[in-house]
Amino acid sequence: MIRAPHAIFTLAGVGLLALTLAYGVRAQRAVADAPSLRSDAPTVDQRRPVRLLPMMAAHQKENMRDHLLAVQQIVAALAADDFAGIAKAAGRIGYSDAMAQMCTHMGAATPGFMEMALNFHRTADTIADAARNHDRSGVLTAINQTLQACTGCHAAFRQEVVDEATWKQMTSTVPSSGPPREP
Repeated sequence: MIRAPHAIFTLAGVGLLALTLAYGVRAQRAVADAPSLRSDAPTVDQRRPVRLLPMMAAHQKENMRDHLLAVQQIVAALAADDFAGIAKAAGRIGYSDAMAQMCTHMGAATPGFMEMALNFHRTADTIADAARNHDRSGVLTAINQTLQACTGCHAAFRQEVVDEATWKQMTSTVPSSGPPREP
């Protein structure tokens, strides 16, 4: 049986409508089941605030995006067995005195932040160490530990932008001993 063109479009339209409705019902169920959207979910972010001036918050986010880019470059280099590329990318997120100073400054108003941040950078050093030894398994283990440091910090802390007066008040009581030095 040959159908008129408008009947085919009508069948296609009905089929598309059915798929859209079915997807919509599934999407509504997924939204209803999402922990952050359920009425029994905590309504307040329980992570500790890292209080930062607007410029500092923007700088920190820029650094975090660069850290993600470095991790992506590490994974790409690992896929190509490019151990020099792994070491180079890992070097961008590894420990340095400049990085320690920045972490100390960013965490000046948040006890515990600097220690977690520096742990991330020291853990990232182990990626480069494994790469220099052409240890593929070691690189994977080190990237896993580094990503655990990332997710642990993000699970514990969140940014909170504050004004200059609040920043000065929060940091005026912080000892200015500076970042810990590497042995």
